[in-house]
Amino acid sequence: MSLHLYDTGTRTVRPFKPLHEGRVGMYVCGATPQAEPHIGHLRSGVIYDVLLRWLRHSGYEVTFVRNVTDVDDKIIAAAAERGVPWFALAEANQRIFTRGYELLGCLPPTVEPRATGHVPEMIVLIRRLLEAGHAYTAAGDVYFDVNSWAEHYGELSHQRLEHMRPAGDTPNEDAKRDPRDFALWKGAKPGEPSWETPWGEGRPGWHLECSVMSTKYLGPTFDIHGGGVDLIFPHHENERAQSQAAGDGFARYWLHNGLLTVDGVKMSKSIGNVVLLTDLLEKARPVEVRYYLASAHYRSLMDYTDGSLAEAVTAYQRIEGFVTRAAELVGAGEPAAELPEAFTAAMNDDLGVPQALAVLHETVRDGNSALASGDRAEVARRLASVRGMMGVLGLDPLAEPWADDRGSDLRPVVDALVKVALEQRQAARARKDYAAADEIRDSLAAAGIVVEDTPHGPRWELKRD
Repeated sequence: MSLHLYDTGTRTVRPFKPLHEGRVGMYVCGATPQAEPHIGHLRSGVIYDVLLRWLRHSGYEVTFVRNVTDVDDKIIAAAAERGVPWFALAEANQRIFTRGYELLGCLPPTVEPRATGHVPEMIVLIRRLLEAGHAYTAAGDVYFDVNSWAEHYGELSHQRLEHMRPAGDTPNEDAKRDPRDFALWKGAKPGEPSWETPWGEGRPGWHLECSVMSTKYLGPTFDIHGGGVDLIFPHHENERAQSQAAGDGFARYWLHNGLLTVDGVKMSKSIGNVVLLTDLLEKARPVEVRYYLASAHYRSLMDYTDGSLAEAVTAYQRIEGFVTRAAELVGAGEPAAELPEAFTAAMNDDLGVPQALAVLHETVRDGNSALASGDRAEVARRLASVRGMMGVLGLDPLAEPWADDRGSDLRPVVDALVKVALEQRQAARARKDYAAADEIRDSLAAAGIVVEDTPHGPRWELKRD
């Protein structure tokens, strides 16, 4: 089965056929950095990174665009509340977003455009909409006229125009022809950033920014537009309306990931249940957090609990343990290029990561059986398969960046010291001084070193908290 993806616009799982054979253009709504990212933002980052890796594994050349909305109502309000410049707040938080993506092993986008760098293109799009009769000026603002696009407005979110709520996006609501009309350009306000345009000074509306940045780098029609399910309306509906009204084909597939709650409750500053990446890193390593965030189906609602994270940590360490033991016996080798049919089928079925992980864990069980029986050829085959599957999920323990996470520059020194202790332990066991052997083992455990006796002799690893 070839790749199939669920398209929000048609509400169906459709065969994926890119606009240009062998090439994919993908745009994902990135950060609006009014605050540092919570785990919901980072789940989205991991999800689209898995999609990116799977597209590339499937042979596509992917141009991946992830934007930064660095000027916005929320950023301006948050900066004013803190008494700092809006651009300083946006830049500081964007650096935290970038670091979060990097810590979780997300590949960098092909380009990461910022809204403030694309005002000239925004002016051009507004002019096209005005000339086509889909926009109008009022009270220093420019608005999109939803009634001029009434036949199509609501197709993405599957709503009827008469059932939609007012946009509520400017203080000049009375100046609108229709309360559902949304702002393309907002007239200048005291203390706010502004740019000069043919309609006076002001700043862009939120929806306008993404239409411009996506088509700037991917062309007027492109393959995939992604983001959280909370963006379907009004953000993505408005992007689609203004772009298509201006004459662009825009996105051909719309993908939306599910949201993340905490103990069954939506994250909110007011109730104090916002979970940041730093909170998770106190409980798990970055690779284990990535495994956790990737493990549920991307369209599902994911509920964070400490228990669910702990289960994911155990599951990842089970895979990592096999990879480590197998590599010690037969060498790391190379990841398999050809993956199990069941794994490939799961990933091609709307990125079915939970089913793909089931295949992965079954392969690990078979690999552990091969280790127990000493079948080196089978161990090597299973190791290559596991590493291949983990690689396309961005989780291979022996690949970057996780290979560096498995130890440090001091590991050779620690290894030499532990080897001496293990030799002393073996000598104690040989003379049947089991009390001394146990004491050595307990001392190593107290130092955070776990010793495992195997048919091939003792091996050690650092204890995982």
